[in-house]
Amino acid sequence: MSQNLHIVILAAGEGTRMKSHVPKVLHRIGGRPMITHLLDTAAQLEPAAVHVVVGSGADQVKAACADRQVNWVLQAERKGTGHAVMQVIPDIPDDAVVMVLLGDHPLIPLAVLQEMKSHSDAPLAILTMELEKPRGYGRVERDRTGRVSSIVEDKDATPAQWKIREVNTGIIMAQAVELRHWLDRLGCNNQNQEYYLTDIFAMAHSDSKEIRSVLAPDSRDLQGANDRLQLAELERRYRHHSAKRLMKDGVQLIDPSRVDIRGDVEAESDVVIDINVVLEGSNRLGESVVLGPGVVIKDCDLAAGTRVHAYSVLEGVRTTGACDIGPFARVRPGTRLSEGTKVGNFVEVKNSSLGQGSKASHLSYVGDSEVGERVNIGAGTITCNYDGVNKHKTEIGDDVFIGSGTELVAPVKVGAGATIGAGTTVSKNAPAGELTVSRSRQVSVKGWKRPVKKATRDEPGGEG
Repeated sequence: MSQNLHIVILAAGEGTRMKSHVPKVLHRIGGRPMITHLLDTAAQLEPAAVHVVVGSGADQVKAACADRQVNWVLQAERKGTGHAVMQVIPDIPDDAVVMVLLGDHPLIPLAVLQEMKSHSDAPLAILTMELEKPRGYGRVERDRTGRVSSIVEDKDATPAQWKIREVNTGIIMAQAVELRHWLDRLGCNNQNQEYYLTDIFAMAHSDSKEIRSVLAPDSRDLQGANDRLQLAELERRYRHHSAKRLMKDGVQLIDPSRVDIRGDVEAESDVVIDINVVLEGSNRLGESVVLGPGVVIKDCDLAAGTRVHAYSVLEGVRTTGACDIGPFARVRPGTRLSEGTKVGNFVEVKNSSLGQGSKASHLSYVGDSEVGERVNIGAGTITCNYDGVNKHKTEIGDDVFIGSGTELVAPVKVGAGATIGAGTTVSKNAPAGELTVSRSRQVSVKGWKRPVKKATRDEPGGEG
């Protein structure tokens, strides 16, 4: 029946307790909106269709998921979960199986949903979990045979029902023809005057329909996020899962609790990641890559043996061999570093390539440049690539030595083997194999006196 599986994601909640103008399902876990995690997991079930019920902030949610194949359904008035499913059921054929998910459950494991899907032949199924403190959750009532008989919402429960520890996760599955029939009978005679989707369980039990249940192995993966505290708990759980996956791939995490993974990471064996490292976007780490403490990398492809030292920030960087970067380096998008290159402390590189063995060891800016092999860029060197309107290119040949404090005013070329004297401003092409130097004549002024600060009324020596 997998070809007839229709997934309905309830994402109309405003998230008022978040105290935010952002719809609840767009708050981020692991650097991405919660709902995108759930959509990725749902897609692996190969459903015939995915329907997302939206309400407040619908346009924002649609924009965040613009690249997804989704049937958007508007719940103009929020009258409960049953009412939300009522909005989408007309779009679902009778021979379908419907799985209902909650948009603020980004961490639900695929294996759990696959187990739910295995019960698609049952009229109705529910995913439950056990909590030590189930306050706020609907309690799962069972009959004398142990079958689910009803779900009682926390606000409507009796003191005896409050003691039940098995609760509703909000995830159910039902045959569409049966679900349509139960939805037609839903009422709103409860404390909130809402249409509870969970009321269909009492109906199904009364109709003598089989209700199956799946108990989640770990309730921590099924927590929602109604406020910032719960959002932080989800982030912590996501970080735990991400760290565990990396360590299984052979990565050494100095402290798994102090690494933030906000995207996809492909890592080979013997990678070492120190504390407080942040990995964003899509990153690939080759064998034996080392990331020092406080490093931030985003959308990088780092070749085997690359070492990134403490507190360096890399974005959109590709290394093609073992390189040495940092500490305190900033390497920006479009940078390509060959084997043996060194980008040292307080060096910024942007949209540039450095050939094998080239070094910019400290306090330099290299932008929009092509740097050859075995080039030494002295401290304080700047490629002046921006004229206030346009960017210009600097080309530096192989085996060039650039002295400290040099300014290369682009567009400019430095020929292979050239030497640029310290303090030179290069505004014309420098010939290969020659020394190029420009500097003003040094003058010493005899008898010059260093200025002395004049005393004021309020300082010693001033007038009282």
